[in-house]
Amino acid sequence: MQEKVQQKLKILADAAKFDVSCASSGNSRKNNGGIGNAVAAGICHSFTDDGRCISLFKILMTNNCIYDCAYCINRRTNDRPRATFTVQEIVDLTINFYRRNYIEGLFLSSGVIRNPDYTMERMMLVAKKLRLEERYFGYIHMKAIPGANQDLIQQAGRYADRLSVNIEIPTEFQLKKLAPEKNYQSVLQPMNQIKEGIQIYKEERKKYRRIPKFTPAGQSTQLIVGATPESDRQILQLSSNFYNQQQLKRVYYSGYLPVNEYDKRLPAMQSPPLVRENRLYQSDWLMRFYQFSVDEILTEEHPFLDLDVDPKLAYALRNLHLFPVDINRADYPLILRVPGIGVQSAKMIVDARRFRRLTSYHLKKIGVVMKRAQYFITCNELAGRVLDWEPSRLKSHIVAESQMKRRKAGDTQLMLFPPQSRMTEQQPKQLHFKN
Repeated sequence: MQEKVQQKLKILADAAKFDVSCASSGNSRKNNGGIGNAVAAGICHSFTDDGRCISLFKILMTNNCIYDCAYCINRRTNDRPRATFTVQEIVDLTINFYRRNYIEGLFLSSGVIRNPDYTMERMMLVAKKLRLEERYFGYIHMKAIPGANQDLIQQAGRYADRLSVNIEIPTEFQLKKLAPEKNYQSVLQPMNQIKEGIQIYKEERKKYRRIPKFTPAGQSTQLIVGATPESDRQILQLSSNFYNQQQLKRVYYSGYLPVNEYDKRLPAMQSPPLVRENRLYQSDWLMRFYQFSVDEILTEEHPFLDLDVDPKLAYALRNLHLFPVDINRADYPLILRVPGIGVQSAKMIVDARRFRRLTSYHLKKIGVVMKRAQYFITCNELAGRVLDWEPSRLKSHIVAESQMKRRKAGDTQLMLFPPQSRMTEQQPKQLHFKN
């Protein structure tokens, strides 16, 4: 590798780490005599739908940018090393890394250089060259640049497996405050275009066997959590709208990293809100797979997620009047709302109870986490224990049990290290916004 390209790679790979929305799609792109495949497919680690860990070549085309967003490390007013790859350099790196078995796909993002059209055209050409000239059929995830010409995004959708448009900030008011040169309309327009392109492709696929694919793995977006004072309820309402209206595959939540501490518009904080980020992902999972609505997860009286317990348990504690659930009689949606019961377990319960009444032994065999579920269900020999427990007492009991379990699980590892070298957990600090 040339020294110049190697230096660019070092700069732009480091700059790409702030974009968390890199994941394998599970899309299957047929190999027609070239190299690579996108069957649930840098060097960023990602996970497929079936649980396998794969590697994506995660890179920025450039960290130069015409925008001056307060939360971005690559904002134009930051004094930092800059670099820009040519189209051919990215193509060569991707093919060479793939042939050496370093990667299984490409995740390509970029700062906006010159203007959105110029940037989008260069990114599109990377995918086009890989597909047509190198005969590369591996996974490609590409960012669609807000404000770019619709024809360029249309062409990019023909070569990329997934397109994503980052909305970054949950409300337009705060977006205008931190990124005055951006607006929601420039983000929503390409989102709607990609959605329409996917719908047209699906309809035409029903009529014709051979038609060009368009973003077969769907589209996604990313939200920054903690840079602005929106509640978790506002964030989840926005995500729910994306899933229902734009038919997004995923919404990614990125805990705000204090990279520009000198900017007074940003909150004063020491580390990213990782626990809050995790709770948002859990809530997102409930909306996508457990048939929860935003109003069930959070209410106007409780707009923030409980950091002590997962959102499904928090829902159960707020709605103890719905429990205990009779496993042998309750319908599928209600079984899904029992803490400790997952989607597959709920389906197996509904199927198994047609043949016999289920007991706690059967539930354990099915995969139900009885240490959590026992408080919220009844079956043949098990009577729910929530009827005579206050929510606060039940929450304290479950949290104490979980902490005890973690301590026991870690004992064998902790014995290997002296006490002074062990790290202790710190409570998340409250954010204070600068005036």
